Parts: sequence; C-alpha cells; structure tokens
Amino acid sequence: MKFTDGFWLRRPGVDALYAEEAYDIEAAGDALVVTAPTRVIHSRGDTLNRAVLTVTLSSPLDGVVKVRIDHHQGARRSPGFRMPGAVEGAGTVTVDDAGGTLTSGRLTARVAPGAPWRLDFEVDGERITGSGHHSVGYMRLDKDAPVPAEPAGVSGYSETGLAPHRAYVHEQLDLGVGETIYGLGERFGPFVKNGQSVDIWNADGGTSSEQAYKSIPFYLSSKGYGVLVNHPEHVSFEVGSEAVERVQFSTAGESLEYLVFAGPTPAEAVERYTALLGRPPRVPAWSFGLWLSTSFTTQYDEETVASFVDGMRERDLPLSVFHYDCFWMREFNWTDGVWDERVFPDPDLMLKRMHEDKDLHVSAWINPYIAQRGRMFREGMEKGYLVKRPDGSVWQWDQWQAGMALVDFTNPEARTWFQEFVRTLVRQGVDAIKTDFGERIPTDVVWHDGSAPETMHNLYTQLYNEAVWEALVGEKGEGNAVLFARSATAGGQTMPVHWGGDNSSSYVSMAETLRGGLSLMSSGFGYWSHDIGGFEGTPDAGVFKRWLAFGLMSSHSRLHGSSSYRVPWAFDEEAVDVTRVFTTLKLSLMPYLYAASVQTAETGVPMMRPMFLAFPGDPATQHLDRQYMLGDSLLVAPVMSESGQVDLYLPEGEWTSLLTGERVAGGRWVRETHGYRSMPLYVRPGTVLARGTRDDRPDYDYLTDVELVVYPGGAPERELTLHSSDGSSDTVTVVSRDGSLTATGASGRTYAVREA
Repeated sequence: MKFTDGFWLRRPGVDALYAEEAYDIEAAGDALVVTAPTRVIHSRGDTLNRAVLTVTLSSPLDGVVKVRIDHHQGARRSPGFRMPGAVEGAGTVTVDDAGGTLTSGRLTARVAPGAPWRLDFEVDGERITGSGHHSVGYMRLDKDAPVPAEPAGVSGYSETGLAPHRAYVHEQLDLGVGETIYGLGERFGPFVKNGQSVDIWNADGGTSSEQAYKSIPFYLSSKGYGVLVNHPEHVSFEVGSEAVERVQFSTAGESLEYLVFAGPTPAEAVERYTALLGRPPRVPAWSFGLWLSTSFTTQYDEETVASFVDGMRERDLPLSVFHYDCFWMREFNWTDGVWDERVFPDPDLMLKRMHEDKDLHVSAWINPYIAQRGRMFREGMEKGYLVKRPDGSVWQWDQWQAGMALVDFTNPEARTWFQEFVRTLVRQGVDAIKTDFGERIPTDVVWHDGSAPETMHNLYTQLYNEAVWEALVGEKGEGNAVLFARSATAGGQTMPVHWGGDNSSSYVSMAETLRGGLSLMSSGFGYWSHDIGGFEGTPDAGVFKRWLAFGLMSSHSRLHGSSSYRVPWAFDEEAVDVTRVFTTLKLSLMPYLYAASVQTAETGVPMMRPMFLAFPGDPATQHLDRQYMLGDSLLVAPVMSESGQVDLYLPEGEWTSLLTGERVAGGRWVRETHGYRSMPLYVRPGTVLARGTRDDRPDYDYLTDVELVVYPGGAPERELTLHSSDGSSDTVTVVSRDGSLTATGASGRTYAVREA
C-alpha cells in the first residue's frame, strides 16, 4: 500500500506520523524499549499533544531479532503466527551513551540515540539493513474519505481500491546496491521482487495473475538475511517500488511486528526461520513416485480407473499413487464424505483392490466448503460447526458449490467433527489427502473463538490443513503422512506437500509455474509439486513431454488436468517413452533424493533450491528463474521451448551431464538443444551421487540397493550419509587412492562404487 506522492509529498488524505528520534532507550529485562516521538523534542512543551511510537526489540531465538512498533498499546493486537521454536532470553541487551544494542548470536540490532531515527541490523559486525529517517510511520487516513465495508481483493486490497481502514503502521528497511529480494509466498510474476507491490492476501486466482494461493509475509535477501512480518492479516509490501531504496511493509491497526533472521547466507536464514516457525517433516518414500489423477471433470468410474492403472503397467510405466479428484463424491454434494454409489458401489472393496492387486497408494480430494445438499451441511448447521454471519445465520454463497458454507475450525468440536470424516477415509484405505481450496474466506463473518475476520482470511488455511494433517498423522504415524495442499500461510511448511494450483497448458505457464515454486521455496517451504502438462486446457504433445521431464525432476510429481486425461498415451507414443525415461530416472535417484528430503526435514532448506540460495557468492545466480538445484548436487534446467533450445548458467567448476556423461566447464552460460527424452541435468563437481540399482518403485532399501558414483572435482576422501525410509542411516567414506575406489560405511558395510 502506497502512502506517498513522490519523495516529498503524501497522497491526498494521508497524515503521516514518523518516528523522528530515539528519545530514550531503556533495558527492560532481555528487551530493549525505545520511546520514539513523532517530532524531535526540543523543549518540554514539545511533549504535549504529541503521538509517540514505542519500539520494542527482543529475541525469540539465536540469530533472530523481533521488532514491535506500537502506537496505542491497548488496541487489539494481531495474534501473530505460532512460533514453536521460540525460547526465553535469547538476546543480550546493552544501553550506554552510544545507544542501545540487542545481540542475539551473530545478529546485532543497534539503536542510535537522538535524531534522526536510526535502527541498524548487523551480522558479524557488518550492517545488512536498517530502518532510517521516516521509515517507521503511523499513517492516518482522512476521516472524511469513504471506506469500503470489507476488503475483497488484492488490488488495493478492496473492491474500490481505497484503503479499508483508517490507520496503518509501516516500516521501511534499506536495500543495498545490487541487493535482490525473493519469496513472499508462491508468486507467479517476476522471481526477483524488486520493483513490485505485493499483497499478502490469499486468493484463488490461478497461476497467471498477481494473486497467490500461498501468501507468506516472509522474504529473503541476496545479502543473506530474512524478514518475517508477524501478521496473519493483510500485509502490503512495496519492494523498492514506492521508496526505491527500501522495502516497505504495512498493515492496518495500531501496531506492527516483524522479525529479522541472520544468515550470513540465505540458506542459513531459512534454517533460522524454520527453526522458529517449524520445519518440514519427513514424508513417506512412496510419495516421491509418480502420481496419476482422474483429472477434474472427466469420467472416473472403477472401470476407467482400472484401464489407466493397467495401461501404465502394460507400458512399463511405474506408478506409485492414484488420486481420486472431486467427483468421487456426488455432484452438488461436496464435501459430504460419501462415495458416489452410482460410480463406486463398493468403495471399501475398490480401495482394497487398489492396494492389494495394483500395489498402489491412494489419494482423495477434499475441501472445507460444505455444499447445502450434502449430508455434512445439515449436520454442521444443526451442531453449530459452520461459520456464521453477524446476525447468527450460516454464511453461504453459490460460488463453487450451491449454497456452500465453511467449516469453523476455530471451534474445537467442529475441528474434531471434520477430522473424523478424514479418519473415516483413511480407515477405508485412503493414504493421502488433497486439501484443495481454503483461500476464499469472507470477512463479513463471526468466528467461534472471536478471531478478527481479517486475521482469519489468511490463517484459515493453516487451521484447515492442521486439522487434516493431525488426523492423518494420528492414523498413519509420523513420517507416513502426506497432504497435497493448495493454500498456505506462514507455518504451512510443517504440513507438506504443496502444489502450484491451476496453471495453463503452455510453455509460458510452465515458466510461471516454476517461478511460483522457486518463490515458495524461498519462503521456507521444503517440498513442491505442480500439475504436469498444465491444468486448464489440453497441452499439445510437445508441451506435455517437456513438462513430464520438469515434473519428474521436481520433489513430487503428479499427472493431473481439468477436462482431459493426462495418461501419456493420450498424446503420442513418444510421450509414453518420455514418461518411462524420466520416471525410472527419478526412481533410480531415490537414495540421493531421499537423503535430500532428510536434509530438508533437519534444516528447513528446500529440496528444490533457487540458484541464489545454492550459490550465494555468485552474483550471476541472483536473477535465475528457469533452473534450480534438486538437492545439493543436481542442477535441473527444464526445456521450455518447442525447439528444445535452452540457456542455462553453470557455476564455477567442471560439471558432468547426468544423462550423457559429458564434462562441461562452468562459470559461464551454456546454450543447448535437447530432444524430448533429454534435458539439461548436471551433477555438481566433486559429488558422490547415490544411485539406486532398481528403478521400478520409489520405496526400496537405499542402504542395500545402491551404488555410489564418484564425480570429478572432489578431494581424495569424501563422505556422505545414506538414509533409509525406515529411519536407519549410514555415513559412508569414499576413498580414491592409487587408482582404486573404496566405500565403507560407519556400520562396517562396504558399498559398490565407481567413477562417473
């Protein structure tokens, strides 16, 4: 949200009160409290009729500083995001003639006394960013200006484009020369956020718009620090777009809270962020295999489903999961939890056959929108489990499903009621749940626990996914639960997996889909998937085949569409071959990929890593948005052109093509042309790559069915850790000496090893 008219003036109707000086600085236990008048105080008379901003600094975790800016401290406060990793007294406070400092690990916040206002953040003594003159502001809107009744969008945040509130607090943090900003959720526009206005307001807008299913008020800087604005409510970011030298963030009300996470690398900032808000857990090994969906509006009776599953097997295409989308329930009834008896007369037996005869896991679609005709609507209305309007009536509308209502997850009984529906599905034989929707949450409603409607708009998805995740973990056990979720907010990374939403069937949409995924990975999320071939429309065979390679070199891989099937033989026979090539390739990489997923669970660093995150010292990586690292060692550059031509950047060192074994010198751009059965896949110099000796399924013994491949560029002695899906692991030392290779685990086991 913009408040100024150029560098000197303000927009009409805006009255700005800025923190002009640090009038006094006090230590309050392990916090630093600064009184910041909105005018420089020259005399006692200046203290009268004057607003003051109170700025409180504290530390919830080593290397993290929290800043709270209050105008009126008695006003209603945001609940913020849950921070399970917070500890007491992580920082050390010092106040002297030079000002006040709060030091937490490598991060120091320093407040200078007097005017002008100045707050600096330093890592290892080097300033990384800070809040300067007219950065901390309390913005009041003209009381005579019209105000919309409710926020309803992301463009200006309201239907009229006018701000829906009378008061806002904003902060501005400096941008350095050449500094670039990433994250803020799954954004499908430019990957680098500099120059953009970004609204944190979840919406169901597809991948070709400025809207986002997953709005996360956390960003990463190329300078190696992160910033979280601790508000589930609407937050507006101006990233070098209003004040071009600063990142501005603002939210409505009387206070603003944000946290700065030290690096000194972006990956280390992500580690601290996820240590505080929660890390992505391990997901089951079978989830990394290929998922096949019924698609959305297609027919999928048991005979059709069986023809797809059998067709994959007949063509030697390994399949791990079959997904039933919306129409497993009867039309007009979503969500009621009842299998459509006209199509699935015996769902329990059908699911049993899928497991025992087809050796598949099963996923089923749900959403928290309860159609009026369905069984759950009547029950939810009678028991008071549905969100209400201020007059006490049930909130309903006809978008998506006729007369649909919302489950009120702030009501513990409603949460338990919905979880029992999920548990029933799991007991029937469903292994994974696709939690669709959760974005279109109204603000003209009353919540059971009294939460503010603006708070619940973005936070609703967290409560929805938590309810389902908790039920899944309870039934399947930790490490065996997996969602396929579309919407999220900060903290959503603790309930994987997330997919990219409704894209189109084109090369352009493939590129925007990847930008969204890389932005989400820059926002603390560990795993990500997308609809191979695009959701809307039907891709031509070329787009589908290129997308197959991209999708199967993502952390999770799903074939899904809207009104047409995504079985490869529906396109051409070469699509069948491409599916086989990249599915078996991914399955052969499972010892490596599963170890990468364990690293994600332990550190929070994503499996699919933007290049700036993986190579922070290389300025050439800052704007790369068409390639990524899959784990530490594998560079992936999807082909997004009909011609097969692709430009990619290889960092320093000698890289090796995974598919051909060709050695290519890095530190430069490379242009290549690839057929459909190929793509740029490069192994990082010095890698010891764990490859499986089988490629028929994702869940096998990674400590037994494994071969280690040694790539040039490393030391004579190298170490890696292998992980098995049963929780066991082995640290292996690979030694190259006198022309021979040996690989010995700490367990005493010897491993097959060869040079690339």
